[in-house]
Amino acid sequence: MQQGTGASETEVTWEDQQNINKFGRLNNRFHELEDEIKFAKEAIDNLEDASNELILTDEEVVRFQIGEVFAHVPKEEVETRIEEMKEVSSNNLEKLEEEKESVVAQMAELKKVLYGKFKDSINLEED
Repeated sequence: MQQGTGASETEVTWEDQQNINKFGRLNNRFHELEDEIKFAKEAIDNLEDASNELILTDEEVVRFQIGEVFAHVPKEEVETRIEEMKEVSSNNLEKLEEEKESVVAQMAELKKVLYGKFKDSINLEED
């Protein structure tokens, strides 16, 4: 987000500066959300893998990690916990994706406003 030195300098008002700052904050949040979404998808994949491994095992009691410790837990309880964890993770992923859509929409609106006023004197695209 830099302002060029075009031949026709457009005055940057306080409101314009607020919009530019807001765009910057939204852009930062957009990148945070992309990372969080990637992490959430990986967590769901890992839970899915664990669930599949449980199906294959003949053991009635399995090792289950709780924090930093592994505990011996009945297989059925582990299956239930994993399903609950997958549900929580899926709901979290859904919220993150909804927030990302909202951020993208807000950024698009700000781009219209800022490009409408500053034309080529401002760059809001990533290189």
